[in-house]
Amino acid sequence: MPAECPESGPVGPQDTSPGPRRHYGTWISGQCTSPATPTPWSLPRWRAYMAAAVLCYVNLLNYMNWFIIAGMLLDIQKFFQISDSNAGLLQTVFIGCLLLSAPIFGYLGDRHSRKATLSFGIFLWSVAGLSSSFISPKYSWLFFLSRGVVGTGTASYSTIAPTILGDLFTRDQRTCVLAIFYIFIPVGSGLGYVLGSTVTELTGNWRWALRIMPCLEAVALVLLILLVPDPPRGAAEKQGEVTVETPRGSWCEDVRYLGRNWSFVWSTLGVTFMAFVTGALGFWVPKFLSEARIVHGSQQPCFREPCSNQDSLIFGILTVVTGVIGVILGAEAARRFKKVNPRAEPLICTSSLLAAAPCLYLALVLAPTTLPASYVFLALGELLLSCNWAVVADILLSVVVPRCQGTAEALQITVGHVLGDAGSPYLTGLVSSALRARRPDTYLQRFLSLQQSVLCCAFAIVLGGGCFLLTALHLERDQAKAQAQAQQPGTGTPAPPTHTGPRTLDSRDLDGKDVETQGWLAGVSASAEAP
Repeated sequence: MPAECPESGPVGPQDTSPGPRRHYGTWISGQCTSPATPTPWSLPRWRAYMAAAVLCYVNLLNYMNWFIIAGMLLDIQKFFQISDSNAGLLQTVFIGCLLLSAPIFGYLGDRHSRKATLSFGIFLWSVAGLSSSFISPKYSWLFFLSRGVVGTGTASYSTIAPTILGDLFTRDQRTCVLAIFYIFIPVGSGLGYVLGSTVTELTGNWRWALRIMPCLEAVALVLLILLVPDPPRGAAEKQGEVTVETPRGSWCEDVRYLGRNWSFVWSTLGVTFMAFVTGALGFWVPKFLSEARIVHGSQQPCFREPCSNQDSLIFGILTVVTGVIGVILGAEAARRFKKVNPRAEPLICTSSLLAAAPCLYLALVLAPTTLPASYVFLALGELLLSCNWAVVADILLSVVVPRCQGTAEALQITVGHVLGDAGSPYLTGLVSSALRARRPDTYLQRFLSLQQSVLCCAFAIVLGGGCFLLTALHLERDQAKAQAQAQQPGTGTPAPPTHTGPRTLDSRDLDGKDVETQGWLAGVSASAEAP
């Protein structure tokens, strides 16, 4: 018969210290359990990797939805008769709805079933995307509305999926898995351009691209329901141990905690500048390159659909290739250099963004002179930008306690989008239209107007590098705080030890303590062991 143990009290079945015993349980794998205590949580490695593969596949579809419209933008503009400024508003509506709903999904993801929330989000964006392909050109406002609903659905995934991966893997494994997960941001974005432009070219109707996506998303929904678990929060660090859900505070308490976490604040601002640049470039560069070809005389202007989407296809392939290489390089550099320098992750983000700025500037400036050189510098700029995706996610997961990670992801997404790519496509199109209104109506002036409006991206990315440099100054302190708080769920600082009998101290007693406290504890331990 298993030995009985107290549900609460000193550690170890051999403990004989005096005191009342209110509840008794049994010892299982060194853990005292009772009918009111959860059983140890564990997951086979193959299940974790299978779940990660499914989440990566859904992330691919998620980002294909972000940029599939940009891949056939010329056709959509002709179909609905919309200007550059209103075309940019398509992406603004999409991201605006995403950022408004992200805090809601972050709140739900920290308190309720993350798997159910993800399933609802995938279903929502699939239905909205399919419906948008049947809208008449007389009701263009409905197309804008459907893009907003798609953005609402994708908010659930962008907010919650990284926290599930963070609870399935630890340390270097988590870094590698997050790197693979974030590879699908540029890969999905690039394939969105490729799918939109290719299907339009083959069928002569851009709407078929929006009808293919729901079929792929239905498969993703089934795989998610069958293969992805819903691990307890913080479970990765407690594989095989009894895992108890952390007591929940209010949402306002979580926000106040994150507002005092300077590594989170500065890295979020860095992500915001990255989002501003990638949003503007991702939406307008295919059209920018197409107009550059018209200026060079190698392509005729488009007067009726279907328009040539050659540059959307090239830009999509370029985004896929540079994205895969960039994410792998960034994650591998972070994995290697943080063993030497604990601040390696934000420093890698800083250096890559500062190097990307001149590349993007040269890509835009050289386009009217030589397109091949423009493509080379554009590829370098995209590669350097892609180095940061997995690294930024790892920074967040390392400086925020598990109970707040869903809210942290939601706030970072919200701030990044509301100040970043929610407005940058619209602002870029608005500036382009304003410049064009003051100039002669020629193809050269149209191109120069768009070029000058996009140039601000090269300067915005420098500000992002500065934010990550400030992140590096606070990183170690905030990581130590997060680790200490994670060891004492539901409190801001480790609780003082309660002694009900003599026992030998171990390394767990020293976590989160300063040097003076460690020395005092060592003296107490020596006194307790003395004859």
